[in-house]
Amino acid sequence: MSSQLIINEESSVKFSKILRDKISKGFVIEERNDKLPFAVLSKKKQKINHNIYFVFSCVTLGIGSIAWIYKSFISSREIRILVGLDEDGNAFEDKCYN
Repeated sequence: MSSQLIINEESSVKFSKILRDKISKGFVIEERNDKLPFAVLSKKKQKINHNIYFVFSCVTLGIGSIAWIYKSFISSREIRILVGLDEDGNAFEDKCYN
């Protein structure tokens, strides 16, 4: 019985650490369940100032456009992920599709 309690405590500590790491990277908890344990996290899309990237691209003779394209297409999307622990206490992360 005590080994089951220790595993549950270790799992909850591991789950809390994973959530802390994701929150420090800018994610927000939308839904959390401590009994299973899992959480749905989201990261809002970033607003891009295209004027600054245009000037930067002109100054660097087009090399700055790589960063502009990356920011425009990849970093400006909303990201939703599911983070949880399976039955063995291993952490997993999966994308949530709308």
